[in-house]
Amino acid sequence: MSMYLKVIRHSLRKKREINIKFKTEYESLLVKYLYSGDDSGKTTKTQNSIIESLKESVKVDSKRKIILAVLYDLMNEVSGEMSDSIQTFYYKTGLIKYSYAKLKNKKWHVIAKGIGELRRFRIKKASHRVTKFINHPVREVQKETHLYMVNLFLFDGLSFLDHLKTPLSEWEQIQLLETLQKFENQEICNIRPWLKSTNNSVVLFALKLAKIYNQFEVKETLMELLSHTNKDIRLNTINVLTHLYGIEAKDVLKTNFNTLSIEEQISFFGLLEKLVMPDDEPFIEEHLFHKNFEIQLLALNILKEINIDKYMGLSKLSKKEKSTAMIKSENI
Repeated sequence: MSMYLKVIRHSLRKKREINIKFKTEYESLLVKYLYSGDDSGKTTKTQNSIIESLKESVKVDSKRKIILAVLYDLMNEVSGEMSDSIQTFYYKTGLIKYSYAKLKNKKWHVIAKGIGELRRFRIKKASHRVTKFINHPVREVQKETHLYMVNLFLFDGLSFLDHLKTPLSEWEQIQLLETLQKFENQEICNIRPWLKSTNNSVVLFALKLAKIYNQFEVKETLMELLSHTNKDIRLNTINVLTHLYGIEAKDVLKTNFNTLSIEEQISFFGLLEKLVMPDDEPFIEEHLFHKNFEIQLLALNILKEINIDKYMGLSKLSKKEKSTAMIKSENI
């Protein structure tokens, strides 16, 4: 057993040494490849020579993995023409064929890896192959597909939402938003269809877009969502309308206040705090002793803003009067 372990350790050590040797060799060649380019936009003689010398290595699985790892590191360090040169290398060495082959594999993690490679090397022409996996049964494959679309096509890439049948996780929504926010001066697409989607997670994501990108033009659609069957959507809609100064929502929510959940009532008072007018005072007074303490505080803060004298007068109420007012409020 001891001898067997020694053989394994020796084999692993030897493998590590070989990998380090190849990694060093490939790093040197690829850096040389990058710095051998010119302004013509075409591969130079030196670059073509390096491509040819590495074509055989690409055919070997273990060597191909090392080359890809080096390319990933370089992609994080360069931009512009050098980034384009890496993409050219990816095409001309045949690496792209191996990524495409992964998309045909039956194992989900291999498919996800293939999509990830196409995303990293920014292969836009692969979109028709990748979009087939929008509703893949494995979440990781879906996630890679969605990230590929948005990383390469930005807002246009969100078109996958039109066909998404499964829930878009909160974490994935955050990742997509972070990707979009890396790029400035973008023209956001029409988000109304997603606000009307039958997929609730798509609606919630569209609400985030409406808030982040100040989509005042979708207020009418947002008003429709105030009566959505999903409470999270209704809550988020109130918050977005608050951000967008959606004063149109005030009367609707006032009228339906007693049918709202406590969470929605609290959110409405948040909207009211931002958009309050003098004629809202009777409604505010009506809820000064609401059974929910947070609503009480919000109502008091709003009253203080619009009628300081009445606010100060509240402190003079006896405990009996306050108790009577609270009972009346609870019975409304």
